[in-house]
Amino acid sequence: MSGGRAVGENGAVTNAPVADRLRTWATLVVLPTGPLPRPAARGYVFDAVLAIVVGIVSVRYALQSQDVPFRVMVDGIPQPVPVLPPPDPEGTFGAVLVAVVAAVALALRRRYPLAVLWVVLYATLVTPEESPGLTFTACVVAAYSAAAYSPHRPPAVASLLVTVLLVAVFRDSELPVVPNEYVPLLVLVPLIVAANSLRTWKVRTDEGRAQVSALERDQAEALHRAVEHERARIARELHDVVTHHVSVMTIQAGAARKVMASSPGQAREALLAVEAGGRAAMTELRHVMGLLTMDGADPADLAPQPGLDQLDALVARLRDSGVPVESTVTGQPRPLPSGVELAAYRVVQEALTNAVKHAAGASAAVTVDYGADHLRVEVVDTGGEPGPGAATGDGHGLIGLRERLAVYGGTLDARPRAGGGYQVTASIPVEAP
Repeated sequence: MSGGRAVGENGAVTNAPVADRLRTWATLVVLPTGPLPRPAARGYVFDAVLAIVVGIVSVRYALQSQDVPFRVMVDGIPQPVPVLPPPDPEGTFGAVLVAVVAAVALALRRRYPLAVLWVVLYATLVTPEESPGLTFTACVVAAYSAAAYSPHRPPAVASLLVTVLLVAVFRDSELPVVPNEYVPLLVLVPLIVAANSLRTWKVRTDEGRAQVSALERDQAEALHRAVEHERARIARELHDVVTHHVSVMTIQAGAARKVMASSPGQAREALLAVEAGGRAAMTELRHVMGLLTMDGADPADLAPQPGLDQLDALVARLRDSGVPVESTVTGQPRPLPSGVELAAYRVVQEALTNAVKHAAGASAAVTVDYGADHLRVEVVDTGGEPGPGAATGDGHGLIGLRERLAVYGGTLDARPRAGGGYQVTASIPVEAP
């Protein structure tokens, strides 16, 4: 049945839908539309001092209003000043009590702004007509507090409308006359508050601008550091790619030149190895440059970064160039993060490149150990004479390896061996399987 009514089990007609709507509306009214006020200790102290000052002024007014006649306005026409009877002790006590209650409530004006306004409004309703200004100051402060601090906007607006109607319309008495000694305060205090607010706003604006400038400087520095870091990363990648392949190609080309007259077949094989090394170098260079531009080719077409699964191919290329290299894997091989595998691959690549450049004729051994919580890579060579490319070394390769390993918490140890040769050992922490 429409109309908002429903029939209960005992045949009684109920208004359940209407009650639900009223309950929903009430929930919307009392639902906070902002954060609940949480004043600091300094705010409580200020409010307590304000309540004391308003209380003193209101009590003084209550005591003076019993002895000073006031002019009654009827239809806008002032009436003769009546002669007041002697002060009534009970009336004086009631006026003082109303003034104290309205003033004391202001101590909680920030924490419970609406409740304070309602208390002051009730005190205004029971204010004697002969003391029209008894709660006027407290009412102004409470109304401001409700408008500024109450998170319940609809009840706050309704309470402020009631306050205006109560003070300006329904009260059948004239508004209080401000004594002359309070006029300077009414002029100076708002000016001081406005000037302080303007100064505070200016200070905060300047601080905000300074913070924005500092953030911009920090962002520019971070961008500069990121550019430098990326530049160093690109330099490491290019060094690792170019140096290895060019060193191997140099050895193979030199070997082909030496045996070209006596052994054309061996020279042909060496030149084929040079061609294969050049193609591999170009492939990796295209990969690095593709990562930089990403607009010349589809990223899906780029070859993945090398990992530990390509160590056999790396060792095979060195063997084909005439460098005896042995490879050993210990522990249980398992998938590792691509960055860790790339770092380990670059360690082996750089160590073997250095062996080719600085220890011509030496043999090398590569060991990869899959530990429980670390990956250990070791490259050892037996030593030899410096090759043609030894003079081009600048030490940046090992520095780049240390930086690359440091990203993953790894370490690099590179030193000559006591019995001759060179040893490079890298250790990278990894998660246990």
